[in-house]
Amino acid sequence: MPVETNNNRQFKPPRVRQFGGSLLILLTVLLLLNFIVPSFGARQPQVAYSDFIAQVEANRVDRAIVGGDRIEFTLKADPNQPESSLPANQVLTTTPVAIDLDLPKILRDHNVKFTAPAPSNSGWIGTLLSWVVPPLIFFGIWGFLLNRQGGGGPAALTVGKSKARIYSEGSTGVKFTDVAGVDEAKAELQEIVDFLKNASKYTRLGAKIPKGVLLVGPPGTGKTLLAKAIAGEAGVPFFSISGSEFIELFVGVGAARVRDMFVQAKQQSPCIVFIDELDALGKSRGGANGFPGGNDEREQTLNQLLTEMDGFDANTGVIIIAATNRPEVLDPALRRPGRFDRQVVVDRPDKIGRESILKVHARSVKLAEDVDLGTIATRTPGFAGADLANLVNEAALLAARQNRDAVTQADFNEAIERVIGGLEKRSRVLNETEKKTVAYHEVGHAIIAALMPGAGRVEKISVVPRGVGALGYTLQLPEEDRFLMIEDEIRGRIATLLGGRSAEELIFGKVSTGASDDIQKATDLAERAVTLYGMSDELGPVAFEKTQQEFLGGYGNPRRSVSPRVAEEIDREVKEIVDGAHHIALATLSNNKELLEETAQLLLHKEILEGAELRERLNRAQAPADMEEWLRSGKLPQDQPLMQSVLV
Repeated sequence: MPVETNNNRQFKPPRVRQFGGSLLILLTVLLLLNFIVPSFGARQPQVAYSDFIAQVEANRVDRAIVGGDRIEFTLKADPNQPESSLPANQVLTTTPVAIDLDLPKILRDHNVKFTAPAPSNSGWIGTLLSWVVPPLIFFGIWGFLLNRQGGGGPAALTVGKSKARIYSEGSTGVKFTDVAGVDEAKAELQEIVDFLKNASKYTRLGAKIPKGVLLVGPPGTGKTLLAKAIAGEAGVPFFSISGSEFIELFVGVGAARVRDMFVQAKQQSPCIVFIDELDALGKSRGGANGFPGGNDEREQTLNQLLTEMDGFDANTGVIIIAATNRPEVLDPALRRPGRFDRQVVVDRPDKIGRESILKVHARSVKLAEDVDLGTIATRTPGFAGADLANLVNEAALLAARQNRDAVTQADFNEAIERVIGGLEKRSRVLNETEKKTVAYHEVGHAIIAALMPGAGRVEKISVVPRGVGALGYTLQLPEEDRFLMIEDEIRGRIATLLGGRSAEELIFGKVSTGASDDIQKATDLAERAVTLYGMSDELGPVAFEKTQQEFLGGYGNPRRSVSPRVAEEIDREVKEIVDGAHHIALATLSNNKELLEETAQLLLHKEILEGAELRERLNRAQAPADMEEWLRSGKLPQDQPLMQSVLV
């Protein structure tokens, strides 16, 4: 169990007697007594059994002790053979043949005195060891494994001890100054710190500090870092443990560890107990398939945690802080007031927050004069704190790879592309047809994006493959943080997604498989507009799709039960939106066909277009006459038929 100290106080876990090592030592001694010690006696020469029979028949054997697996015999002196290889009066041994039933008769016929071996006093020891050694081996191995599992601290009989890592006063190494981009969460948690430092300020008015604080947010937003900062600011002992560390193979171990952790916490109160990944422990109780009646190990552990947090015994001075990115799966009893009284959302930072986070992570990085962290923050919407830390590290690695003295803005730009799109794969060589198709495809995306409302600025076009399946890419970065999408912006985004396929149709008269991902995204967005956002005039503001979990994106959203007629109407509306976007994309590229040809040829020559050169070309794009009406209402003029895909 890790222990840290400072100059004021020292916290040590209770000393535990080690039993696993003693069992192993005792086992070794017994094995030595049983197998090794008897071998140190005098050893007689060993002869073949046939030689023994020959000596008996030659009347040279004086006496013999015949055992089941050993025969000891003594030879007589032979005056006729003074130089015999078998000297007289020496005790020799041999191993009998089990099926030789004539041996007693042979010995009597040649007047050999023979007898059986005397009973050994050590026989009972061997019998005892045969019963004792196997259990000792089992318990010794069990104790050794438990000792290894506990990391050297808990021994075989202490499996129920808490595995929480203990940090002394303020020794977490993190302060609130090390946490940026979550100012609202810090303000909420500052009250916890103030209570731990000045408890009388609250108790004199009858106020009670929350027993538990639940930090909720997407992965990488800094929930664990915030908990460490609270302990570092308050200067109190800090217990840190993961929810999965309570669950073990043995029944009852998790509940025992919860009890032991709270016993240790009460001894060092006031203190903070931090449980990371609470969902591993606190999922809603119930049996298999969600039906009640389950009684598994995780459920017993959760019941013990509920009792410790708000049972008959008060936990004065022990504040529980837990973190999870799956709050919807937690048991309702765990989230009620009296246990986790306060829930603090630690969301992804906005532009100002991202810039603050970049400043924190850039402290240890040598930056060039051209680096603008504000620009980098603008180009990284949706990045969490962990993503920004990785971005700074990637930029530093790129600069070191180029043997630069400092990290430049170009390194950060390349790092952003690497994080978003993956590594460049210049070794993936495209043939001329593929490269030409990719060039027109990406320029088609860029021209449509330059004309659509609410879209980010097109920063770069490339036909250099990146990541797993991208043969080219168009980098489009927003100029500001957006939290809502307007109806016309959704239609414009769908048209932008279909711009690559429309360019292939317009130039080549046929399409490729490169637009599969664009079509998938466009269809999903159109379906959400109809079934989730209520943007259909025919169906109205009715949600036909269940709301997406707040922190669990990408798992798909099952549609509510609807009638066949409604399902048919949903499909018709989705197709109408996609068809309208396809028409606008084709019409826009048809109006700008010369610009499309010219830009695509330049892209084929340079492979990458960016900066002022790209923006100058995209500023020349002109919108078709019916685009404004379609963006506003989603409807095309009645006399304007949809453009078909055969446009050459």
